[in-house]
Amino acid sequence: MVSDIAFIGGGSFGTALAAMLGRKGLKVNVWDRCAEVVEEINMNRTNKRYLTGVTIPEGVTALTGLEDAIKESRYIVLAIPSHVIRDTCRSIKGIISDDQVIISIAKGIELETKKRLSQVIKDELPENPVVVLSGPSHAEEVAMNLPTTVVVTSEEMKYADEVQDLFMTAEFRVYTNEDIVGVEIGGAVKNIIALAAGISDGIGYGDNTKAALMTRGMHEITRIGTKLGGSNRTFYGLTGMGDLIVTCTSKHSRNRSAGFLIGQGATREEAAEKVGMVVEGIKACKAFYELKEELDVQMPITDQLYKVLFEGKNPKDAVVRLMTRDKKSE
Repeated sequence: MVSDIAFIGGGSFGTALAAMLGRKGLKVNVWDRCAEVVEEINMNRTNKRYLTGVTIPEGVTALTGLEDAIKESRYIVLAIPSHVIRDTCRSIKGIISDDQVIISIAKGIELETKKRLSQVIKDELPENPVVVLSGPSHAEEVAMNLPTTVVVTSEEMKYADEVQDLFMTAEFRVYTNEDIVGVEIGGAVKNIIALAAGISDGIGYGDNTKAALMTRGMHEITRIGTKLGGSNRTFYGLTGMGDLIVTCTSKHSRNRSAGFLIGQGATREEAAEKVGMVVEGIKACKAFYELKEELDVQMPITDQLYKVLFEGKNPKDAVVRLMTRDKKSE
């Protein structure tokens, strides 16, 4: 079915953005593998499984046929978790044309290769323009038309400019940034710090602790991000500090929620299952722990969180280790 823009994935953020663009008057397709989700969107104009309390405009059509959903769309949004980006790109390689613009909204890096998601997409779809959309933007608030600001970036900025115009509304402000490395790394690493902040809340620590985690977490984001080629300035913008603030503090944050459960004694598997959606910070912690070891970058919060998540370390002991590190200046 012909549309202006197609979403691969009918989860919370994909649905929120699709509804926003539908209200803007665009023709939007949403593909999802779940027939019940597709039927509910088309028949009831809701998606209660992923996003309650939201009415989806008539201009949004859901489909279970991937080719029908995407082949006639100028823009294709990958509204899927980071770990399925490569396989999904492989599955659409023979369906789409080279002039269709791929938009990535996931936040993470590929665990096996440590590549940024735009690089993964380019591996599989080398001829297609790729745009990354990132920033402090919880689906629930986007769906409620609450004021939100994000950033778009690309190796070919003319396509980022197109996507800026496509998504801009009175409630959804879109900036451009040429630093694709910084935008992607900031969005990925902040999930690690948000998990740690959630654990702190789950243990029962206070605002002092969270402020310390967020502030020192910014140092870790900046250290690894600049080492990988990102700009220091980017990490103090929307896709670094802005995204860190909202993910560490919001009731809507999956990473904070999972961390909270871990702080109360749950395993990472139990926490992820209870949250009910992909917790990107868990995968990101493993990926960046391995990457910082390879690159010899100091990331003490990431280091201790890895030990909590994957080696069974008690979270309180991890905090003691962080607090008793060698003295240093800020």
